Amino acid sequence: MTIAFTPSATSPAEPETATAISEPEFWEPSAPEPQEAHDADDTHDSDDSDDDQAQDLDPVVVRDAREFGVYARTGGWAFALKVARSVRPGGQAAEGTARTKVSAKAFAELAGCSPERVMRYYRAWDMAADDGLVPQFEVLVPGEDIELPDADVWLSYYASRNSASSVRGQAISAAAEAEGIRPTKALEVAENPTALRAAILADPGTAQAARGALLDRMKEDPALQTEMARAIARTDDLKKAVANEAKAADRIGYVRQIVEKGQIKTPAGQTVEAPAEIRAEAERHLSLLDELDDSEEAGEWAGEAYDTVKTLVARAVEEDPELRVQERRTRFYNSLQKATKVFEELTLDEVMEEDIYEADMLQRLESLQEAIGTCISALRKATTTSS
Repeated sequence: MTIAFTPSATSPAEPETATAISEPEFWEPSAPEPQEAHDADDTHDSDDSDDDQAQDLDPVVVRDAREFGVYARTGGWAFALKVARSVRPGGQAAEGTARTKVSAKAFAELAGCSPERVMRYYRAWDMAADDGLVPQFEVLVPGEDIELPDADVWLSYYASRNSASSVRGQAISAAAEAEGIRPTKALEVAENPTALRAAILADPGTAQAARGALLDRMKEDPALQTEMARAIARTDDLKKAVANEAKAADRIGYVRQIVEKGQIKTPAGQTVEAPAEIRAEAERHLSLLDELDDSEEAGEWAGEAYDTVKTLVARAVEEDPELRVQERRTRFYNSLQKATKVFEELTLDEVMEEDIYEADMLQRLESLQEAIGTCISALRKATTTSS
């Protein structure tokens, strides 16, 4: 039988012990301590080496480092535990272990912070206790340390701002959860619009996210639509940009209609079936437009597509005798309707009532009358010839 001694236990043997040893005397290192007795940081060889290192350092620095380590592993739970084991909110009976606990107000005064802040930690612990993550308040004793949850779980329970309980805060929290982010992140942004503005101004990615959010919100917020439209209309550069984008969108729509509906719109406004050549060219240009990134300018590409297709449409009209005649007839009717509408809008009553008459007005009307007479004669002659 071999008896092993740890280095710290070696000492001169007593006589009766020495006579009991039947093998050569030696000592072996003691068995390793259980894993849970060691620090969670695997980079240290042992607690003894940590203690040896700490002996050579300022005790204040050592304390700070160890407190930081606790907070790094547990986050806000380290502070919540101090509240949970020491605070007895008003109305709770001071019995048993609760006799030495104090109110949230008294705890806040000792801590140099507000009672509301203390209660936010208290409520976070309460919710976690309901979920079985931490012990209930009643079983905690002041000064008692327990194993705490991971730091990442803390933000799921802690509402760091008073706004979290307001109607606005609840709406923000619900939207944040729908987006898959922590409510506290969204609440922090909502309470610091200056920081949000700075991020938007400095970072294109943030500006892009803000743009998308505004567009989504405007779909259900008519008031915001009006405000944005008014702001754009009052800013010359934005107004010009909107006009350019609207023009590009109309041109892309013209090309897309040819592809999707198989129809072309002639310069005079007729809608007819698109020839195969025009439809193929429209499909080619549309595929190029659809491949553009959101960051690329579509105006130039849209203009090129529109001009190309428009030229092909005009050529198709001229090469088809029947379509060419119908196109000219439609154009003439359009001009005639415009002229008729303009003349009908002339208010002769005002000419008679007010002194607005000038000589050139009569001359213009007489010229117009002559032109109309010539037009009527030409049409009558054409009608007689065709019949």
